[in-house]
Amino acid sequence: MIGTYAAALAVCVASLSIGQAVIYLCGRRAWSWTAAPVGLAILCAVCWGTVRLPGHGQVSAIVVLAMVAVSLAYLQGRGVWREPFSQGWSVFVLAVLGASLPFIVEGHYGILGTSFNPDMSQHLLAADQLARGHSGQLIRQGYPLGPHSIVVALNKGLDIGLVKGFSGMTVAVAVLAPLSAIAAFRDLRALPRTAAALLVGLAYVFAGYFAQGAFKEVMLAFFLLGFVLFLRESVREPVDTPLRFVPAALIAVGAVYTYSFPGLLWLGGTAVVFALAELALRKRPDRPLTRSLGIAVGILVIFVAPEIGRMIDFHKFETFDPNGPGLGNLFGQVSPFEALGIWPSGDFRLAPGDGAVPAAAYYLGAAFASVLLLYGIWACWRRRETVVLSGLFVAAVAYLAARVGGTAYTAAKAIEIAAPLCALTILLPLTHRAQLFLMARGAPKGTAEAGEGAPGTTGEAAQDVRRGQADTVAGDRGGMVAAAAFVVLAATAGLCSALALANAPVGPGTYSPALTGLRPLVENDSTVVLASREFLEDDHGTNYIAWELRGGRVCIETRAEAEGKPPTGVRFVVTEGSRHKPPFKGLRVKKVARPYVLWEVKGPIAMQSVCPLIAERQARQGPAR
Repeated sequence: MIGTYAAALAVCVASLSIGQAVIYLCGRRAWSWTAAPVGLAILCAVCWGTVRLPGHGQVSAIVVLAMVAVSLAYLQGRGVWREPFSQGWSVFVLAVLGASLPFIVEGHYGILGTSFNPDMSQHLLAADQLARGHSGQLIRQGYPLGPHSIVVALNKGLDIGLVKGFSGMTVAVAVLAPLSAIAAFRDLRALPRTAAALLVGLAYVFAGYFAQGAFKEVMLAFFLLGFVLFLRESVREPVDTPLRFVPAALIAVGAVYTYSFPGLLWLGGTAVVFALAELALRKRPDRPLTRSLGIAVGILVIFVAPEIGRMIDFHKFETFDPNGPGLGNLFGQVSPFEALGIWPSGDFRLAPGDGAVPAAAYYLGAAFASVLLLYGIWACWRRRETVVLSGLFVAAVAYLAARVGGTAYTAAKAIEIAAPLCALTILLPLTHRAQLFLMARGAPKGTAEAGEGAPGTTGEAAQDVRRGQADTVAGDRGGMVAAAAFVVLAATAGLCSALALANAPVGPGTYSPALTGLRPLVENDSTVVLASREFLEDDHGTNYIAWELRGGRVCIETRAEAEGKPPTGVRFVVTEGSRHKPPFKGLRVKKVARPYVLWEVKGPIAMQSVCPLIAERQARQGPAR
């Protein structure tokens, strides 16, 4: 527990402090809730750029620590910390609680999503290879390893284990996403602001992928959300500096080092559509704006250039092959209605009616959310929320492209990445209309300056009330409907996200790191590990046993499969249980590392082992993403 939360806190503090310092340097002299994606993106790029230097992660840890110290010193006394503490504490506390639900329900800490997704064994192996200075399968394939480098830096700098590092980093993203969403709702009162930020930052499919331990998809959705929110802030509250869009470019850099070229397509596509929409509305180009965009593009090219060769290699990855294994760990196509947030199932992979809730509840929730989305699109268009609509448009195009020309697996990812933007599109006009109605109801009747007497009257809603619209809005049935719809959406979508988080498996439950302690004894010989069928099939135990005993030849099977004798060429046997119950004849106890017993075969063994090397096993299995 301590290691997981220490890693999460370290990532949160580093992301917020470094991101805010960069935003301040680029001209914004106030706190920005988009600091978190900027800072996390910088961490991905910096750690990947330094993790292969001598020390294999030690330099990364030192550089990040220095950047945090310099950032905090630079921001000291500049008055930027008051807002995050006053507005963000409730979101932070509830986001931490939500991200902790899997561990609370399971009663222990460990690897997220073990029975949903076996990919973490691949990521752990890649991080271990980076920490040892070795070149593994993922590195050679051009796989983006920015997040893995952050975990290695945590391992070397704070002595946090790789498993705890990945869990902590994933928890940090689940906390930072709702905090960043406050940027869209900072003018709301405390309760609706907190609810809206959590609904956007922990949208249902986002929470479902978090429950699977799919940190890369979660990070890309977070970067896209932060990118949209930063551009929105830059347009609505422009700063007169040529560096105004540099933080957005840095977020795009982080997307590349997290998700390779697909990440750049998502964010770049949003930027292009947004620029075209703004150009059409402005009628003529703005020279300072054009210069700022040019500088941002230049920064992006400079920081992405070292990764271009690896991006070219990565396009051959099997996930992008429409003729390859297209389902992954899915049961079929995932419904795009899940992106709207109301899907009463603990497992987003299930079709309506396959769980405990009747199918009618799914369709009713999808219909309700669809109406709200259509209203949100119309209202956002009227309010000129062009960047939000641009992001939503690109998300829709990406999903359609994946659905038509890709696989069910890539289409599901597109749904997850789009989910926070769908929630944002729904909630932006809905919360504005609801708060305007509630403020007007509490204002002195018949006054042109009605907003002055109401508590929390700031931002656009207060401006609308002060325009003399209080009487009209107070009697507006649409405002009443908006307030009621917001309450219903917050209750239903929030419950669905909580259900997805609570359903996350953590473990494996019968898995112990004590197996790692046996590795020095067996790495030069062949070993068979005998485990229960439930552990191997339900918890993807094969992958995690292979991870713990990496470096040697290992067979993994049940006692029934062993048929009373060890495989040919095996020197050691690992079992769980008593040292007085050998699984085969001709064994002696080598070491006891509870709950495991290491047995050694007596006498000579065959020179040729049938057990594969761990590296060969990993190459054959391949990562799912």
